[in-house]
Amino acid sequence: RWCYISFIISILWIGVFSFFMVSWAEVIGNTIGIPPVVMGLTLLAAGTSVPDLLSSVIVARMGEGDMALSSSIGSNIFDIMVGLPVPWIVFTAIPSKPSTVVIGSENVWISILTLLGMLVFIIIVIHCQGWKLTKTLAALMFVFYFAFLAEAIVLELPFEMCKS
Repeated sequence: RWCYISFIISILWIGVFSFFMVSWAEVIGNTIGIPPVVMGLTLLAAGTSVPDLLSSVIVARMGEGDMALSSSIGSNIFDIMVGLPVPWIVFTAIPSKPSTVVIGSENVWISILTLLGMLVFIIIVIHCQGWKLTKTLAALMFVFYFAFLAEAIVLELPFEMCKS
């Protein structure tokens, strides 16, 4: 009986902490001149992925690599298909708010296409590794992640060219 109340209270606390995490990330980004998109791709993404990381490590150590990978993929699909639309529906349902939510990144399509390309490439690499999660595959995934971050930063930050 108490498990239901505990679950609801936990969800409320996650919502409160998420609100503050986003607000603080925005303040930090504005203070040091980092665009919100880059803060979302780095600080917020890392912060919200820690529970996924911990659960994946636990099940991978138990020898359940398929569960670790499936959990990671399933979590991201849930975030995209439920975690984004629900707040958008709530936001647009308020009569005094606009009927649409504007995405502020002009380069979002490049990021999406890069992500899809990396997903295809990772599937090919996993296949070439014999459907086993290896240290080589882990290192390659880190390389892909940092390449994605570098691309996002280059696309979003207003770099000024040095005059010669």
